[in-house]
Amino acid sequence: MELLLPTIMAMIINNGVARRDTGYVLRLGGLMVVLALFGYGCSVVCQYSAARASQGFGTDLRNAFFDRVLSFSYLQLDRFGASTLTNRITNDINQLQQLVAMMIRLLIRWPFICIGSIVMSFMMDAQVALIMLVFTPVLAVIIYLVSKTAAPLYRSYQKKLDGLVSTLREHLSGIRVIRAFSKEKQETGRFSRANDSLTDDGLAIGRISSLYNPLTSLVVNAMIVVILWVGDIHIRAGRLGEGQIIAFIQYANQILTSLLFMSNLVILITKSMASAERINEVMDTVPDMLSPSAPASQSMFAPAIEFRDVSFGYSKTGELALENINITINKGETVGIIGGTGSGKSTFVNLIARFYDATSGSVLVNGVPVSQYPITQLRKQIAVVPQRALLFTGTVAENIRWGNTDASIADVKKAASIAQADEFIEHLPGQYGFNVERGGANLSGGQRQRLAIARAVAAGPEILILDDASSALDFLTDANLRRAVRENSRGKTVLFVSQRVGTVKNADRIIVFEDGRIAGTGTHAELFGSCGTYREICLSQLSDEEARR
Repeated sequence: MELLLPTIMAMIINNGVARRDTGYVLRLGGLMVVLALFGYGCSVVCQYSAARASQGFGTDLRNAFFDRVLSFSYLQLDRFGASTLTNRITNDINQLQQLVAMMIRLLIRWPFICIGSIVMSFMMDAQVALIMLVFTPVLAVIIYLVSKTAAPLYRSYQKKLDGLVSTLREHLSGIRVIRAFSKEKQETGRFSRANDSLTDDGLAIGRISSLYNPLTSLVVNAMIVVILWVGDIHIRAGRLGEGQIIAFIQYANQILTSLLFMSNLVILITKSMASAERINEVMDTVPDMLSPSAPASQSMFAPAIEFRDVSFGYSKTGELALENINITINKGETVGIIGGTGSGKSTFVNLIARFYDATSGSVLVNGVPVSQYPITQLRKQIAVVPQRALLFTGTVAENIRWGNTDASIADVKKAASIAQADEFIEHLPGQYGFNVERGGANLSGGQRQRLAIARAVAAGPEILILDDASSALDFLTDANLRRAVRENSRGKTVLFVSQRVGTVKNADRIIVFEDGRIAGTGTHAELFGSCGTYREICLSQLSDEEARR
């Protein structure tokens, strides 16, 4: 519709205005109005379709990206990092979503108009149209050179944006530490340097991108000047009418407009290619922890947990965090796991729930290697309360039900009672309907830990692992918690991971870790007499008399 309008305008000027034919002008003018309205209607449909398609594309890509991230092992998540994954699922996918919308609206439309304007010009006069044909490649070269220069800057910008987000997350999560050590000035400087570096890349991109419009405008306006010059010669010679020259100028302007839109689209494509590479890096990463689809067939008579010559390292070339671990934990057994910082306690329990895969050896649950379990089946049997208690936005009851959405309010209250959480929940506004902020920011550390334990208890697992989950509790609450867990876990396997002797002292069996190896196993009395590492830990926390009881 738009390509027809300049030609009709030329006919109106040459045949209507020149001959004073008002009827002709009105007829073709009315035709122009109809064409414009029809073109407008098509444009509305295009805009609507582009919006629907791009939003659907963004939604599907975000869902696929999130599913892929959830399938990654802890090692892969650590390799990417939370800040870059957050930036990719938000900023990068939004960039691609915008590209889809603009491609639907512009990618076919504006090249069609650019080429169509040249074709329509040739239909009117080939000699004048050749001017457009000569200038158009010059414009294409300008667009190509500027885009090629800007592309590496966009990739650099995205990486620096990741770094800025990472710095910001670190500062926000560590704001109390920063203030405690009066490091506001230093950390502000650190953030400013990251921000300034990002700004420098943004300004460089802006300078290069700013060349598009003036350079393309310069070339097109030069083209119009040449068209007017040559057109004047043709008009004097009687080969062209005034209307055709006006049509040529309108076609030249259409070429200018289309190329300006195309230049903006090229900028967007260049930016989006950098985003697409970052998205594809995640989507092309094959999860290194595959989950079988068939349920595992378990043995009723096998031990609850068994480690067979298990070694594990967080990197292929790094030092082993666990080395040659052989241990059997029976069903219904309460086991305490103790050792110094970095001795491998948390790594040990993380292998049970298959948060990581062993570098060598086998970890078995109910006689089946954990790698042969569908992840969902394995995790339903095991509940892990990590060292850092993390809660989600919602009510107290919703957080406790997180592992068992079918739990009744009676089950929720029982789990809270076992976790020693009921005493503070009853004093909260709304009690079990109290709204927990993100991460449990409106609760104390001890309250968050008790709710996390209640969440695990409510899930009703066969194996309950408390990984230093009571470190923020006072000794009396910790003792009451351990007693309640043991009384309500008949027939279940419970693992207490702690650096406190008092937490593991009364366990059926204690496993002592030292430098990634098992230094000893046995009861408190047995280990105190036979294991130097355990005795040293005991005497550092208890008097000799207390330790020997």
